[in-house]
Amino acid sequence: MLELVKYIAQELVDNPDEVKVNEVEGEKSIVLELSVAQEDMGKVIGKQGRIAKAIRSVVKASSIKSKKKYVVEIIEHD
Repeated sequence: MLELVKYIAQELVDNPDEVKVNEVEGEKSIVLELSVAQEDMGKVIGKQGRIAKAIRSVVKASSIKSKKKYVVEIIEHD
């Protein structure tokens, strides 16, 4: 799942080398933290969050096979 989110994000942004995805395992779900360059943040989120929602939908659909709940969070670069 980590590679799927990373691939989608790298195809959307201008700086694919800046894309980082971390996996944080919780009790009930696995959180995928997506981080991109500051100037690419709008490309990953999209107008009214449509791109982010689409990424989350793809992850949700593909997580049904693995029977684990995945949550995608887009975080800002430090």
